[in-house]
Amino acid sequence: ANGYYYSRWSKCIWSSHDLSDMVYIDNYIFNKDVHIQFNSTVGEYVGYTELGVYNARNWNNNPGQLQGERAEVERVCKHNDEFYQTAIADKS
Repeated sequence: ANGYYYSRWSKCIWSSHDLSDMVYIDNYIFNKDVHIQFNSTVGEYVGYTELGVYNARNWNNNPGQLQGERAEVERVCKHNDEFYQTAIADKS
């Protein structure tokens, strides 16, 4: 398929049962390159291209959008951790 490729990938990263080190990463990808990323450790959007920097600045000035992204570590990552930990523990 010719044209442009746009996707959004998010992931949760943690390394122990202590959920305080859990990180939520939300990538906005255009033509297979990340152009904007939200990292819960940083707490705001970071742009990697000219358009990404422009959009990140606008999104960082929107308190509601930032609050929603910051809440994802609780809503998605920590909420689902119980299921992940159970699946891992059952296999050992």
